[in-house]
Amino acid sequence: MSYPQPAGGAAPPPPTPALPAAWREAADRLRAVATTEPGRLRAIGALLALLLVAFGAVTAWQVADRASAADAVVGSSQPLSADAADVYRSLADADTTAASGFLAGSRETPAVRQRYEKDIALAAGLLVKAAANAEGSDTARRQISRLNELLPRYTGLVESARANNRQGLPLGGAYLRTAGDLMRDDLLPAARELYETETGRLGSDYSDAKAWPWASLVLGLAALGALGWAQRRTYLRTHRVFNHGMLAATATAVVVLLWLTVGHALARSDLEGSSAQGARSLQVLNEARIGSLQARGDENLTLVARGAVLTENKDDAYEASYREGMRKLVGDGRGAAAPGTLLARARALAEDSEGRAAVDAAVRDVREWQVRHAEARAADDSGDYDRALPKVIGEKGSTGESFDRVDEQLRRALAHEQRDFRAAADDGRGALAGLAAGAVVLAVLGAAGAVLGIGRRLSEYR
Repeated sequence: MSYPQPAGGAAPPPPTPALPAAWREAADRLRAVATTEPGRLRAIGALLALLLVAFGAVTAWQVADRASAADAVVGSSQPLSADAADVYRSLADADTTAASGFLAGSRETPAVRQRYEKDIALAAGLLVKAAANAEGSDTARRQISRLNELLPRYTGLVESARANNRQGLPLGGAYLRTAGDLMRDDLLPAARELYETETGRLGSDYSDAKAWPWASLVLGLAALGALGWAQRRTYLRTHRVFNHGMLAATATAVVVLLWLTVGHALARSDLEGSSAQGARSLQVLNEARIGSLQARGDENLTLVARGAVLTENKDDAYEASYREGMRKLVGDGRGAAAPGTLLARARALAEDSEGRAAVDAAVRDVREWQVRHAEARAADDSGDYDRALPKVIGEKGSTGESFDRVDEQLRRALAHEQRDFRAAADDGRGALAGLAAGAVVLAVLGAAGAVLGIGRRLSEYR
C-alpha cells in the first residue's frame, strides 16, 4: 500500500500501529479501575498481601539459612576442627612415645608400645573420617592425602629404629632422628594446616549463623509501614478507627518481626558466647596440649641425639626447641603462667572456677616439669647419662610423670570447655527453633487478614 507523497518529496512517518482490541480494552479497564475507590482498594489489598507473603517467605529462607549454619557449628565444623586437633595431638604424642620407647630400649613397657600404636590408629581413623567430610575444601583434601601418604613412611622408620636399637646398633638413633624430622617437617605441618582449615570453616559457619537477616527486617518494616498507611487512609475516608482484618494483619506482622528480632538476637548472643568461652578456649587449650607434646618430644630427642643435632649457635637443637616451647606454654620464671602465654590465655578464657582450676593445676605441673628437666639436663651435661635417663623416662619423679600430669589436666580442661561450648551453641540453635515455619504461617494469616479487611470495605460499594 502506498501513501501520498507530500510536496518536497519527504516521506511521512509510518502510522503508529494500533493496539489489538483486547489489549486496548484491558488497558482502558485498568485505567477506569484505578480512578475508582473500589479499584484502588483492590490494588491496595493485593500490595499488602504481596508484602506480607514476601516478608514471611524471606524470613523463613534467612532463618533457615542461619539455623543451618548454627547446626553446622555444633554438628559439623566444630567436631571436625576438634578431630583435626586430635590428629595433630595423636601424631605428636606418637612421636613422643616412640622416642620414650627408644630410650627405654629392651626395658620398653607394653604400655608405652600400646600407647604409640593407639596414637597411630587414632590418627589414621580420624583421617578417614576427615576425608569423608572434606568434599568442600581442596586444602583439606590435599593435606589429608599427604598425611595418608607420609604416615606409613614414618611408622616404617620407627620400626627400623626399634629393630636396630634392640640389637644395640647405633643406626637405630639415626632412623629415629629421621622419623622425628619427617614428623616435624612434613606430618605435623600438614596436620596443622588441616586443623587451621577446619578451624577456618568453623569461623565461617559462625559468621553465617550470626549475620543479621537484613532483607527480612527491611521487608517486615515495609509491610508494617504499608499496613499503617492503608489503615490511616481508611480512617480518613470513613472515620472508622479500626479495620479488624488489617488490624489482625498488623498484629501478625508485629509478632513475626519481634520474634525474628528477639530470636536472632538471643541466638547471636548464645553463639558469640559459645565462640568466646567455648570455641576460642578450646583452640587455645589444643595449642597448649600440642605445645606440651612437642616439648616432651624435644626432651626425649635431646637424649636420643646426644648432641648430634646443633643450631647455628652450636647449641643442642632439641634442647633449644624445648626451651622455646616452654616459653610459649608458660613463660620463664616460677609460679603463674606469664601474660600472653598459652596457659595464661587459656585461664583468661575459662569462664568458671572448674575451668580455671584445671588450667592452674596444669601450670603447677609444668613448673614441676621444668625443675625436673633442669636436674636431668645437669646430670646429662655432666656426662652421667645413666643418671639422666631415669629422670626423663622413669616411672616416679621423672619429667615423663610431670608431662603425663600436664596432659591429663589439659584433657580435663578441654572436656569442660567442650561441654560449655555445646551448651551455649545448643541454646543458640534453640532460639531459632520454629521461627521459619511460624513466620510462614503468620505471614499467610496476615495476608488473609489484609485481604478480608479490604474486602469488608469493598462490600460497602455493592
